[in-house]
Amino acid sequence: MTAPLAGILSPIENALTAALEWLHASIGLPWGIAIVVLTVLVRIAILPLVIRQIHSMQRIQLVMPQLKEIQNRYKSDKAKQQEAMMAFYRENKINPAASCLPILFQIPVFIGLFYTLRGFEKDIWPQYPGSDLHFLNVVPNITDPVTAHWSGYLLLVLYVASQLASIISMPMTDPRQKWIFIALPFVFVFFILQFPTGLMIYWVTTNLWSVGQGLVTRRLMPKPDAPPPKKSSRAEPRPPDDGGNGAKRREAPPPAGPAAQRRVRRRKKRGPQARR
Repeated sequence: MTAPLAGILSPIENALTAALEWLHASIGLPWGIAIVVLTVLVRIAILPLVIRQIHSMQRIQLVMPQLKEIQNRYKSDKAKQQEAMMAFYRENKINPAASCLPILFQIPVFIGLFYTLRGFEKDIWPQYPGSDLHFLNVVPNITDPVTAHWSGYLLLVLYVASQLASIISMPMTDPRQKWIFIALPFVFVFFILQFPTGLMIYWVTTNLWSVGQGLVTRRLMPKPDAPPPKKSSRAEPRPPDDGGNGAKRREAPPPAGPAAQRRVRRRKKRGPQARR
């Protein structure tokens, strides 16, 4: 591990190593099963962040028509568009960064577990001589690279399939963003061929958890209420003054018929005394 990463990720690596050893030595789990259990414990720990992520995505989907309107209104001025969208997020109490929190939290865990498993055979396993490194009698050695055994290629296929299922089940507001995420598992395949098989066990487990978690949470969690429509800033016309009588004054309609009009003209000529 390089010096900067060592300083930042050493506490995470030490915590994961201690948890892995405790699951094996105290609980009696095989190393492969201990990796699965450790993955589940990590995902349970970040579950509150995931719930916030789902709520944030649901709220963004509800206000997507208003966001599209803002984008179209300021499509020629990207700075004003960004400013208007951030103001809209603040008014409706939406945090667009909440959807990235679980991913950002998992990245250091993934890297810490990578270094833990990379040094497993040299640093951890000698302290437990005779312990078995197989996984479910399919993977012969969790410290071997993925390409060392056919079971590694099987885990590679499971990784791609579970990653795609996790992405497809994830609510996304931008279709282009979803296609980018769909392409990532195929790109990563070329980089993870020399990863330890135990790391692939972790990755497949966390992807399968994401798929099940997405199905369960979307069924059980109610969708947040849509924010109220934004009020217009234009002043509405005030109703005419009623003179404090609590009701509008209405002018009497003119009398109908020529005889009635003649009587009105005579009363006006005679004055107020003629009406007594």
